[in-house]
Amino acid sequence: MPDIRAFRGLRYNLAQVGSLSECIAPPYDVIDANLQSKLYDASPYNIIRLELPRSNPADATATASPDYEQAGKTLRAWQNEKILQPDPDPAIYVYHQQFELFGQSFLRRSFMAKIRLEPFGQGSVYPHEQTFPKAKEDRLRLLRATAANLSQIFGLYPDPENEVQDFLESKLLGVLGTEAIDHLGVKHTLWPISDLETIQRLSAMIANRPMFVADGHHRYETACTYRDEVASQYRNNNPSQSDTEFPDDHPANFVLCALVSMNDPGLLVLPTHRLLHGIPDFTTEELHTKLSPYFDCELVGQGPDSTGAVWAELDRLDEQWILALYSRASQQWTRISAKQEAADRLETIAAEHSAQWRELGVSALHRLVLEDALGLKDAPTPTYVHSVQEVIDGLKGNLPNQPDFQLAALVMPASVDQIETLCTLGERMPQKSTYFYPKLASGLVINPID
Repeated sequence: MPDIRAFRGLRYNLAQVGSLSECIAPPYDVIDANLQSKLYDASPYNIIRLELPRSNPADATATASPDYEQAGKTLRAWQNEKILQPDPDPAIYVYHQQFELFGQSFLRRSFMAKIRLEPFGQGSVYPHEQTFPKAKEDRLRLLRATAANLSQIFGLYPDPENEVQDFLESKLLGVLGTEAIDHLGVKHTLWPISDLETIQRLSAMIANRPMFVADGHHRYETACTYRDEVASQYRNNNPSQSDTEFPDDHPANFVLCALVSMNDPGLLVLPTHRLLHGIPDFTTEELHTKLSPYFDCELVGQGPDSTGAVWAELDRLDEQWILALYSRASQQWTRISAKQEAADRLETIAAEHSAQWRELGVSALHRLVLEDALGLKDAPTPTYVHSVQEVIDGLKGNLPNQPDFQLAALVMPASVDQIETLCTLGERMPQKSTYFYPKLASGLVINPID
């Protein structure tokens, strides 16, 4: 684990904003136009006005690029007006998320701190997903304008006995927590811990553990780029100093991170299913013909309403290489189970990847099923959904602002163990291999880096 530090977080002044629940938001990359409008309407101080600032805040139909400079002005105005105030002492922040899913109650525990930036592949911070230039440029422009981490990286660390988080939980007695409930009903609670002895012990306990980025890859790489820019500007302003004298404790050397034990009982990885459009309307018979050299194919459902039962059986089987495909033309679900020929073929067409990468269900789906067997290498990017109901709605044409889908695919999520293995090998998973639920909330605490 890189060096972690306490920091004086900027937090909402509840005497000014009233309800913290009306000020938080999910991460920027899961906010569509409808949710953006709802968050804008929730409060004039919602964090959305910093994370996804409109060029005209009053115009919900505005399609122009985000006004990054306006976000910076808004952040500074909120500080001047004491809408946002720094905590009196540097702290780490214990963070709980309590939520309902599948008829059960869950609690995911974590803590927030600044972590020292290390480029991916050059230290103990490991990515598991690919990043894209457009998203990084967007976040870099916002970071330049605000000089603040408005939301946190989601990091995982190994801790089989959960001793780090249990130690922090023992320090919460008498510490006042702040609560907020998001638009999905998830309760977020934050406790600042400023006791120096506790922070020092935490730092020692976490020091020799790696960190695997679960979410926030673009923001992490952006923070590294911004750090390099700040360091270059510092050296230009101090030409008599050597390259090694950029201050070690400069705030730009760090990024805000929420750290979760990989063994926390509340850590859930949900599936990401695929809805495909702009492709041939394969019948069930055509799917079976194209896939039978590599998979045993079995008809398992009729019509969109059978999706729940099809998924329940996949979930029970819990095998990466057992998937399900839906043909709109035939209105049928087919379950496909890989044969040895599938492994042999994937080893040939994806020889650049490790055996562990090829074991992923999403790897088999994209490289073998869609690209190779069905010839869909140049197909449009799928629509990614997470719930059975979203799949049903997509197949029935009930998802707003979406095209007609010719094919759907149900696929098991990668496990936490697979994430650790592939990260350690230096490999990145196919896009949308994981979905950690719930998302971390933006707006609970901000890390200023000016």
